[in-house]
Amino acid sequence: MPARKKYIDPEYYEQKLDRVMERLGVTEDPNYNFDRHQAWIEFRYRGQLYRFDLTVEAAQEAGSGLNYGSDCFAQLVLGLEDLARLVERRVYDLQTWVAGMKYLPPVTELPECFRLLGFKEMPGSATEVRARYKTLAKQYHPDNGGDAEDFERIRRAAEQSMKHMEAG
Repeated sequence: MPARKKYIDPEYYEQKLDRVMERLGVTEDPNYNFDRHQAWIEFRYRGQLYRFDLTVEAAQEAGSGLNYGSDCFAQLVLGLEDLARLVERRVYDLQTWVAGMKYLPPVTELPECFRLLGFKEMPGSATEVRARYKTLAKQYHPDNGGDAEDFERIRRAAEQSMKHMEAG
């Protein structure tokens, strides 16, 4: 008989989160959300905004066996509870542990010129842009059976990408 999945009661973990925040000395109510695929918690601690998030996909890649966003939420709350214990025992201050996890503004979307060249993330150098352009230019050049409009679009995208790389 297969093992039954233990039900995670989100209300229990919402209440637990309130207690954990109190233990940490967080005076404002935290923001949090969970859905089918992920969960996140953000809060202010000593004037800094922190955000913890976990996706079902990332958890499964790590072998955790989590299947729902509510499972992720429970794990986030339990992780913060562990941090609260360290703070209470004066092992570390929370800021020491989460200094690298400050909530930063959302990552800006990759400019269209890079996407037209097939990049999914910002290239590391202008050399990468030039190499990608060379490959695409061969493919789209009218002398090789490509479409002139597509070739021009790729050429302009490469030009804009190079300007962006030089400015950045």
